[in-house]
Formats: sequence, structure tokens, C-alpha cells
Amino acid sequence: MLKIQGLHTHYGASHVLQGVDLTVPQGRICAVLGRNGVGKTTTVRSVMGLVPPTSGTVLLEGQDIAGWPPHRVARSGVAYVPEGRLIFPDLSVLENIRVGERKPARHWPIDRLLDLFPALRERAGNRGWQLSGGEQQMLAIARILRTGARFLMLDEPTEGLAPVIIQQIGRTVHRLKQEGYTMILVEGSFHFARTVADRHYVVEEGHVVDAFPNAELEANMDKLHRYLGV
Repeated sequence: MLKIQGLHTHYGASHVLQGVDLTVPQGRICAVLGRNGVGKTTTVRSVMGLVPPTSGTVLLEGQDIAGWPPHRVARSGVAYVPEGRLIFPDLSVLENIRVGERKPARHWPIDRLLDLFPALRERAGNRGWQLSGGEQQMLAIARILRTGARFLMLDEPTEGLAPVIIQQIGRTVHRLKQEGYTMILVEGSFHFARTVADRHYVVEEGHVVDAFPNAELEANMDKLHRYLGV
């Protein structure tokens, strides 16, 4: 569904991505692993159009979307939950969900979303700033589902969350996969990624240095220790 080839991205004079190659098949979850500052977030921001790539291609179902503005990428069916979630603190839970709607999301009406996230149903009238970190992460995922997107990118979705909330996020990701969603999961640690991802890409110094299926994770633990310091 998504194929990144030779992607280069700069922040001013800083050459952050230096030829990233990555493929995400339809209905699969691919984890992008690496230490802080190696280009993981820049990869998904480049796909989303938030940071225009300098060169390379981003093929979404065969169409090159590299360099498209974010609103056009979003309308093509791609959605992004950034690190830090960026929900609107002064809007209610329901208002945050509805503000992301770009077309009727028949597959995820409000009631179905609240069934997916029961904690949000209980807090539907609360403002964003009144939610816990885990509730904010659930809200951020609910908001992108309301857009009708089918390709999702989650940046550090479990960062700073309690283990019980991480398990809830994991169950949600599994359910979305069962419903046919395709995802990129950006993670600094493989501990959560290993429970949901089909394939892992390791990024170092702006390019992919290794890739392997989840079934071969144990056989690659020495490499992960070297790349991630785990």
C-alpha cells in the first residue's frame, strides 16, 4: 500500500533523512525503530507532508504523494497521530473527535468509537486538558478514525503511559488491523512494537540499516541491543 524509496529530507542545512527505503503492505503494521534523533519522526512527517522531502518517492497505492501538502495527503486516506497527541485542550472529547471529520465516517460513527474506547464515553463532556495521558492517546486515535483514513501513522503511541493503558492501546491496534487498517508505528523501544507489528525497520543516522519480520525478532536481538541500546 505504501512504498518509500530513496527518501531524503532536510531541516534547513541539516540532512536528516538520507535515503530511507520502507514498504508497508496492505493490512500490515510496520514498526520504525531507533534511538532518538535518528529520523523516525521525520520519516512519518515527510509522508504526511508536514516536512516536504528533498527527493525520493512516497508511493501510496502506486501514486507518488511525496511533496503533497498535508491536507491533500489526508484526503488521500492517510492520518497521523503525532508524538504528544496534540489534542485541543479547551474542546470536549466529542468536539475533539468531530473536529477531525473531513467526510462522513460511516465506518466509525460516534457511538461505535465510544464503544471502542469506553473511557472516552465516560469522559465525553470533559475538556482535553482534563484527560489523562492514556485517555488523550485514545482520543487522538479516535479523532483520526473519524476522518475515514485507512492508512494510519502512530508516533510513540505508548510513551509515558502506564502498562495497563499500553495493553489497551495494543488491543486497539490489533482490532484495527483485523478491520483491514494499514499502519506505521514509530517506536524508540521494541517492547510494545513486538506485540503488534508484522515487520520491523531499524533506522540509524537517517536511513534504514536493517529490517526483519516479527517472527525473526528473537534471532535479531543482538542487533537490536546494538542499534537501540535495549
